[in-house]
Order: sequence, then structure tokens, then C-alpha cells
Amino acid sequence: MPLGLIALALGGFGIGLTEFVIAGLLSTVATDMGVTIPVAGYLVSGYALAVVVGALALTPVLSAWRPKRALLALMVLFVAGNALSTLASGYGLLLAGRVVAALAHGAFFGIGSVVAASLVPVDRKAGAISIMFGGLTLANVLGVPLGTFVGQQWGWRATFAIIAVVGVVAFAGIAALVPGEASRPAPAAGRALGLRAELAAFRNRQVWFSLTMTVLVFGGMFGAFMYVEPLLTRVTGFGESAVPWLLVLFGVGLFAGNLLGGRWADRALARTLTSLTLALAISLVAFALLAGSRLGAAAMLLAMGFFGFATVPGLQMRVLGHASGAPTMASSANIAAFNVGNFLGVWVSGLTIAAGLGWTSPLWVGAGFATLGLTVLLWAGAAGRGDRAGTSAGDHGPLEPAAAVDAPAA
Repeated sequence: MPLGLIALALGGFGIGLTEFVIAGLLSTVATDMGVTIPVAGYLVSGYALAVVVGALALTPVLSAWRPKRALLALMVLFVAGNALSTLASGYGLLLAGRVVAALAHGAFFGIGSVVAASLVPVDRKAGAISIMFGGLTLANVLGVPLGTFVGQQWGWRATFAIIAVVGVVAFAGIAALVPGEASRPAPAAGRALGLRAELAAFRNRQVWFSLTMTVLVFGGMFGAFMYVEPLLTRVTGFGESAVPWLLVLFGVGLFAGNLLGGRWADRALARTLTSLTLALAISLVAFALLAGSRLGAAAMLLAMGFFGFATVPGLQMRVLGHASGAPTMASSANIAAFNVGNFLGVWVSGLTIAAGLGWTSPLWVGAGFATLGLTVLLWAGAAGRGDRAGTSAGDHGPLEPAAAVDAPAA
């Protein structure tokens, strides 16, 4: 395995920790800041919107830079945002710190996905992307439970201080291990990509299908996950001290799903996405029905993590495949789409809680989002078959041309 993938995974670990740890500290932060839990939830949705802005605004600027230099600049922004969160004296400054850190998120994973894919042979690209995202999932397995425990013992500021240190270590790892010319098209190939060429990828309607799928599928999982802490303590009946261990269980599901999802996507992208999206919707419905059972809730928490994150490599690979000539902007746009889904899922779930529909309502919201995502997935398959009438889709299922999984070229 290229050492550069380890460095990218380390950066993903820090970013994943920033994004997800708030789920285990939502009640603590709300109490400390004197706001309600739905208002504290804006720390999640505000972060998500800032990821979208950063992905779409910073990527065109950074696409002219060497990828390694761009990744290092993004890690500096990430560290600054978490330092501000650590020192925040009020809710407004905490939200501002979250926004600053989030600006680095989308461009980092967008550029990082292209770099990761460039470091391995064409038949291992989704797997390489899953390794980079593995840092994000490892943040859930180890980082989020540990960060939740630290926040419960020494205050949430200590958690964000540790995240800032992780960012510094990630910066050093990228500087030392990522090749300076990673993902740079060879001059002889005549593939210098300007902003106009990058934006041309959005003329492909399958790119838009892919982005819409990402919004809905990831929105389904996040709409449920970000309110899981009050659900587990107020409905299932777990004590607060059990939450970090339950988040470990969720993280194990994420980690296993991410790794297996990458392997499955390399073999049969369309079938993998269809099966996993359906399984996610079913697991969310089952979670809502079993929320009153400790054993049932724990099992469904594991399943939600597994099926939700098993879709990530495939969703990222699908958009890369349909934007193979100009992958950087499309890749960052897909990261933005993940966080549009994050925002929408958390926002709609917050509305249902505020309306008095109960702590299980986010699970029903998530199931609805995932079902819509499956509908779009099937629609995209039908549209793709029409676009390729008279041609074979090969071994990659009804949604993808056989060449799609070979992109982007290194």
C-alpha cells in the first residue's frame, strides 16, 4: 500500500473526528451554551453548509495548485478552525470555528480522492478511495467514542484541542508521505485541466444523478445519526456512560462497511449501490421499531453504520467515473453533496423533533431519504440504459459503463 494513502487517511481521521464527535457531545454542548438540542444541532448543519461552500469555492482555486500544496493549505485551515472552537467563549464563536474547519473538508476529500486513485492501478481505485475514507471511519471507531469520553470528563473544549493536535500531525504526515506530483496529468498526455474543462463534467446528467443519490443516501444516515445520543439515553434507556461504547459499535459498522463497500464497488458498482441503499432503508425502519430494546437498538446502530458507509466508496467512484475527463471539481462537488445531505437530514430531523414527533422520528426521516435515494438510483439506471441503447453495460451492472471504474487516470 502506498504510504501516501496512510497520510491521506490520517487527514481524513482528523476531519472525520471534527465532523462526527459533536454527535456524542450534543447534550453537553447544549447545556454549556444554554441552547436547546435542536439549536445545538446547527453546529452540525452549519458545518455541513460550510463544507459545501468550501468544496465549491476553494476547489476551483486550489485546482491550479500542486495537489500536495493544496492539501497542506487545507490542513492549516482545518487546524485554525478547531483552535477557534477550543477557545470559543460563546455559541457564535463555536459555530464560527466549526465553519472555518469545515471549509477545508470538501476540498480535502475531493482533491484527496483524486490523489488516492492516482496512487494505485486502475482496478484498485475504489479500494484506494475507501482507504482514504477509512481514516474518517476510524475516527468513528476510535476517535468519536474517545472524544466523547474526553468531553464528558474534561469538557468539550478538551476534545477540540485534541482534534487540533491531530490536524498538526496530519499536516506533517502529508508533507512527508504524499508524492509532490501525485495526480498531476502527464504533460505528454496533453491533459492540462482548466476550470472550464472541470465544469464541463456537469453537462453529463449522470453526474447530477450521482450527486442527487449522494445527497439522499447520506442524508438518510446522517439525519438519524446526529440525534442518536438523545435517542439512546431517552428512548432506549442507556445511561450517558454507555454512549461512548455504543459509538464504538457504530464506528465498527462504519469501518467494516467502508472497507467492504470499496471492494464490492470495484467488482460490481451498480449492484453494490442498489443493494446497500435498500439495506440502509430497511435497517433504519428496523431501528425505529426496535428503539425501545437495548439489544435491538445496539444491533441496528451497527447495521446503520455498516450500510450507510458501505455506500461511500461507490458513490464517490460513480461520480468520478462519469466525470473521468475532469475529476477534481466533480469529486469535490460530491463531497459537497454528502454534506448537503448531512444538512438536510439534520434539519428535517430537527423539525420533526421540535414538532413533538419524538426521538425516533429522525430514523423515519432517514428511511424516507434512503428510499428516495434508491428511487433516483433506479431512475439513473433506466436513463443510462437509454443512453447506451444497443451497447453492453459489461460486468458493472445496469448503471455504469464498463470504463467508468477506470477513471480518473493517474
